[in-house]
Amino acid sequence: MSEIYYDERYTVLHWYDFVCPFSYIGQARTPLLAEAGFNVVELPFQAHPAMPRGGLPVRPGYGSRHTAIEREAEAVGFELRWPRRIPHSRRALAAAEWVRRHQFDAFDDVRRALFDAHFVRGEDIDDPAVIDRHVGMAGVDVGRLRAALADGSAVAAVAQAEWVGRQAGVDGTPAWMVDGRPIIGLQPAEAFRRLAPATARACW
Repeated sequence: MSEIYYDERYTVLHWYDFVCPFSYIGQARTPLLAEAGFNVVELPFQAHPAMPRGGLPVRPGYGSRHTAIEREAEAVGFELRWPRRIPHSRRALAAAEWVRRHQFDAFDDVRRALFDAHFVRGEDIDDPAVIDRHVGMAGVDVGRLRAALADGSAVAAVAQAEWVGRQAGVDGTPAWMVDGRPIIGLQPAEAFRRLAPATARACW
């Protein structure tokens, strides 16, 4: 399993979870950092580790918090349909992290597809068949991925990414580590536009 090495001056680490609505909107924040010259590394972090397999039902979104998220989604052009269940997201996170490490060219498509599966299509991203379908459509070797999920190596990669996050003070999603400083939670877009490294370079 590869280690997580990075030069904090030029690289932003971004922790996300597919079931977190703020992470869903955060997909529109991360490109702002790339445009500013940072190399952005997307890392999994399970926001609800105690969630049982099969998930739990949740009421349809309402209230000021949900309204604010809906406005953010509209502002960045994201469709949002509140899910009726919160699934156990670890398998989906492990699948995406395996793709990032082993078939990187497909990672962005897989990440977007799994977010949309939960927040747009109402699909159960804890269902192996749902994961297989989306990663397969992105051109991922589903057989190799299944093997990595079965032997535990894909899940171990999630634990590694979470450990790095906790060392940085991350306890939820979304979170970004920029120049050694954590940005916790969904901040205004302008806060991201103001950030830029002195000299950008790829270091992964």
